[in-house]
Order: sequence, then C-alpha cells, then structure tokens
Amino acid sequence: MRLITALVPLALATALTAPALAQEAPRPGTISIEGRAEVSAAPDTAFVTSGVTTQGETAREALDANTKAMADLIAALKASNIEAKDIQTSGFSVNPNYVYSDERDANGYSKPPKIAGYQVSNAVTVRVRDLPSLGQVLDKAVTVGANTINGVSFTVADPSKLYDEARKAAFADAKEKADLYAEVAGVGLSRILSISENQNFNQPPQPYMMKQSMADAGASPVPVQAGEMSFSVNVSVQWELSEGK
Repeated sequence: MRLITALVPLALATALTAPALAQEAPRPGTISIEGRAEVSAAPDTAFVTSGVTTQGETAREALDANTKAMADLIAALKASNIEAKDIQTSGFSVNPNYVYSDERDANGYSKPPKIAGYQVSNAVTVRVRDLPSLGQVLDKAVTVGANTINGVSFTVADPSKLYDEARKAAFADAKEKADLYAEVAGVGLSRILSISENQNFNQPPQPYMMKQSMADAGASPVPVQAGEMSFSVNVSVQWELSEGK
C-alpha cells in the first residue's frame, strides 16, 4: 500500500483552521460644542489715582511745594479710613517748563528754548474698600490740594465665586446645545472626552473711567455711580457619540 501525503499551503491551512478575524468596530463619532455664560455683580472696590502738580522758579521750590501738598493729601486719605497698605505712589516727575521764541540767529535757525521754571508732579493710587465713602474721599482729596484725578476704576475684590457661577452656566449652555444636535442627528451623547476653558484672567472686566481736573470741584461729595460689572466664561466640551439615544 502506497501512502500519499498532500501538502496544504500555509495561508490556506490557517484560513481553514483559525476562526475568521472579527471586523474592526467602527469608531464612534464625536461632537465639540462651545458654551458661554455671563454673570453680573455690583463692584465692591474702587481704585483712584490722584495727585498734585506744582510749579516753581527752581526745581527745589517746586519740589518743596509738592512735598507739602502730597503730605497733606496722604494724611487726608488716612483720615478717611484708607489704610497705608492701600496707598501706593504711582507716578513722580520733575520737568522744566520751556519758553519757545520766534527769534532766529544769524544763520536763520530758531533760537533754543529757555527754561522758565519747573513743574513737579506726584500721584498715588488708592484702593477704596468702602464704596459709599468714595465721593467723600474724592472731595477731601481735592480740598487738601489734589488738583488731578487721573482715573477711577471699579472692580470686585474676589470674583472667584462669580466665575464659578459663570462656569456652571457655560457648561449647561454647551450641554443643551449638544443634546439638541444629538437629537436632530438621531444619536446619543456618551462619555465626555475633553473640557477646556477659554478665559483671559489678565483682562479684568472693563471699569468705569473718569479723568478730569478737580480744581473747580464743589464742596459737596462727588457723585459717583459704580453700576454693575460683567464676568464671562467660554467653555469647549467634546463628547463621544453613541448609536441611538
């Protein structure tokens, strides 16, 4: 008896003996939605930049006059319950005052200007934590010699809770939009793949600004309206989609 052996190609043998490989499951789709929310609140803190500008025939004379006026201003601020830590020098300068002439020299060039005295400016930025007293603080500052108010800005000392409130509302806004798109597409929302927040903490809410000379201000407290401030947050959320709802 003759024994006959048949050789089966390796690829064919593997196909015959091994189960067919399962097809790769299709990847689920994703959806990315942005949500935005804004909350408003009344400010509780104000920053005031005020100062004194003085003139003198010499720099020493102008400086001495300025030093006295600034000492009176700082004393008045402290008497208005402004703590020393809330008073910060924010500007100081000594500059000559020039007088320009229309006269020309022998070559036809304008003659150089001459110094006709000096000007000294000194300014402090003050944090006012008691807003109802802001008008009185401004009035008292002018009364004792401050002749410039370069700006009044309002803010909220600790906006963290306001931003948290905006974050919750922003996420709810994104979720509502995602639910709507998923319903229209006939799919469902699965797990969250990512959450990212888009907010620039270096740009505080826009303050109310005031800039004017206070030399002619009346004796009554300066009327000030703080209004409201807005705090907004943008959030981007990505979901994995599932079949059906």
